[in-house]
Amino acid sequence: MTQPPHPPSSDSLGAALAPALIAECGGRLSDLAWFRSTWQRGGASTGFATWRCTQGVDIPVVVKFPVGPAEHRWAVRLGLVERWEADCLLATPRVLASGTSLGGHDLAWLVFERLEGHTLAAAWSRNALEDLLRAVALMQAAACAAEPVRGASTADFDWPALISRSREAARSGEMPEGQRWNEVLHRVQRGLPGLVARWNGRGLNCWCHGDVHPGNAMRRGPCGPEGRGGTRGTGEPQAGPCVLIDLALVHAGHWCEDAVYLERQFWSHPEKLFGEHPVSLLARYRRDLGQPTEGDYGMVANTRRVLMAACVPAQLSHDGSPRYVHAALEMLERLLPQVVK
Repeated sequence: MTQPPHPPSSDSLGAALAPALIAECGGRLSDLAWFRSTWQRGGASTGFATWRCTQGVDIPVVVKFPVGPAEHRWAVRLGLVERWEADCLLATPRVLASGTSLGGHDLAWLVFERLEGHTLAAAWSRNALEDLLRAVALMQAAACAAEPVRGASTADFDWPALISRSREAARSGEMPEGQRWNEVLHRVQRGLPGLVARWNGRGLNCWCHGDVHPGNAMRRGPCGPEGRGGTRGTGEPQAGPCVLIDLALVHAGHWCEDAVYLERQFWSHPEKLFGEHPVSLLARYRRDLGQPTEGDYGMVANTRRVLMAACVPAQLSHDGSPRYVHAALEMLERLLPQVVK
């Protein structure tokens, strides 16, 4: 049996497959310019290019391959458009073309709109926080419309093992406030069966983005006629809608998970939440879209917070800043009595 050709090396991947990609796009792709950034891994190729719309208008796009199965699946389901002008309120980048093979290789690829400027992290504000959570609500609603969530929850982490490692770290004598950590983690371990049972029994009611933070969101550009910008009545340009990027961690879960994940980024800097509560905000935006929020989602959120906070000492090499560790400890001491009776 004839073996498929081996993919080119990472150094030549983009250049080698560019002709096949242009052919797959029907000649509408041009001006390819490949680049590598510090976050790229393996043989991935990413480039800027120009896409010719059916109306004869040229627009800037990004080309990416190979793309992982989850990212490809959800980028296409949530962002594929036939016309550039269509669906300008999508919560994820518009996808102009995609495929799962290229040049005889089993290799998924995407051509999607190029978002100019920086991520929301570069200009974080109350408005940015609100716009980010609106985009999360819109993405969750669109994903559930594209594919209903089915099945039961399963364990996402080995919580007993992680929390045992946390307690070992607390007992080592090498971390600040080790005795306080040891005492509260002992209480967590006693209540862990109930905590894990509640978390695993939360039910799956949406597709979560899985990695919500200001660095994974950008703006589509100023709102207004022909994309030239509207105003808020003050003559100031109005910021465009928020767009979520990096869909590699989309998964079935409870809708509040995305809000708790975002909130966790600011445990040590609560002022960057501007007095807002991400879970409550996301609940409001979901209701605005007609999405369900029934049930005791406050308990679900607190259970997740406790489990995540209890794992912090086990992950000191990942995020061991003293301020964050202390904030996690205070979170755990405050919420544990509410979730473990």
